[in-house]
Amino acid sequence: MILSGKQIQKHLGREIVIEPFDERQLNPNSYNLRLHNELLVYRDRCLDMKKPNEAEPIVIPDEGFVLESNRLYLGRTLEYTKTDTFVPMLEGRSSIGRLGLFVHVTAGFGDVGFAGYWTLEMFCVQPIRVYPGVQICQIYYHGIEGEFTKYNSGKYQNNQGIQPSLLYRDFEPQNEDSNQSC
Repeated sequence: MILSGKQIQKHLGREIVIEPFDERQLNPNSYNLRLHNELLVYRDRCLDMKKPNEAEPIVIPDEGFVLESNRLYLGRTLEYTKTDTFVPMLEGRSSIGRLGLFVHVTAGFGDVGFAGYWTLEMFCVQPIRVYPGVQICQIYYHGIEGEFTKYNSGKYQNNQGIQPSLLYRDFEPQNEDSNQSC
């Protein structure tokens, strides 16, 4: 069952944390999250799952920044979220999707116990100008049934900024064996 906006607000400060919280961003069954002013882009066009991939930061100025099509941009939310009792889910806003911007390529599903800023995997079908602080996506919460173990990953939990892929850690200690190139 998805929590209503009123239920999200009722659980704030206890089972749900959204900081900062602005009631104007509350929807009937979700809460809009805003885009931070920083992005990351991978330096290489060919990425290796077994290695850390270098990324460089881009600051989005107040007048906006044009995203190129067919390029992955990692962003993050301005809001920090946490929940120990609900399953957080992230979706792009329909107004954003109608402009051809995908806000999360595959990672819209959170785990019970996640605490941190959401990293956004942004991809556009045509060039689009984005702005810092825009309400870019929405978080909503599902109840969970049965016993569960809270998320406690060393990879992404309690992050402070944009998190590039840390998949290479899943291959350790053999990750130095990858000498493949694209």
